[in-house]
Amino acid sequence: MTHPFPGGTSVSRLSVYDWPTTDGAGLVGGGTPHLHLASDEGYVVLSGAGSVQTLGPDGYAEHPLIAGTLLWFQPGVVHRLVNDGDLEILVVMSNAGLPEAGDAVMTFPADVLADAERYAAAATLPALPALPPGAIATVASSDAATTGSAATGTLTADTVTADTVTADAARARRDLAVEGFTVLRERVLAEGPDVPMGELYNAAARLVRHKVPGWQLTWDSTVRASADRTAGALVALAAGAAPHLCDAATASTQARSGPPRYGMCGRLRTWAL
Repeated sequence: MTHPFPGGTSVSRLSVYDWPTTDGAGLVGGGTPHLHLASDEGYVVLSGAGSVQTLGPDGYAEHPLIAGTLLWFQPGVVHRLVNDGDLEILVVMSNAGLPEAGDAVMTFPADVLADAERYAAAATLPALPALPPGAIATVASSDAATTGSAATGTLTADTVTADTVTADAARARRDLAVEGFTVLRERVLAEGPDVPMGELYNAAARLVRHKVPGWQLTWDSTVRASADRTAGALVALAAGAAPHLCDAATASTQARSGPPRYGMCGRLRTWAL
């Protein structure tokens, strides 16, 4: 692309997980509770129904989601998507490049958050070696079937096994974060948000500290650069000139190919922005 997507944002299409939750939240399932540390997030609900549970400085809340809902929140708000059926969302993130570079911390139990190595092990989905290509495998779960060939209905062993193991790992990661989220919510409801949320924020900041220099470089080259161009345009327009318009252009791109990837809240279709 010749120029950034408007506002330094990134977008993705999210199909919220339909795996049943350990605490029974949602009629069909839900996502992994987490927070961002530098980036805002917004939801444009495309279809289906559900809610988002939030924890933040103002305590605990539940926000209903139906087609047409527009909802957004700032960094520091823990959010957990709950799926009551076919919930599909267009997700808009500020600071394109930062969320993709790790601007998120999942609400694992406190002892996991306190140990960077244990956190990384719990948060990282497995990279699997391929089995011999061409071998046929039995589909072990409905999630594995999403990577099959629509034309032939044939699934190779390496594709099915990799997808099944990744799905299982994503589900286990989700369940561990729900465990920590449940304890955090109970503390917030009993004690108020100040102490428990403060402890979470401190732990999260420690976990991402080593990533910040890379985030800064990304942000300087994208969001800051876009803001600087707007600032320059306003100065020129105030003087009755518009030289920046001579460089106007149009850009487009297609969604990344391949099956939707396993994200924190569901299966994601993304664009390279």
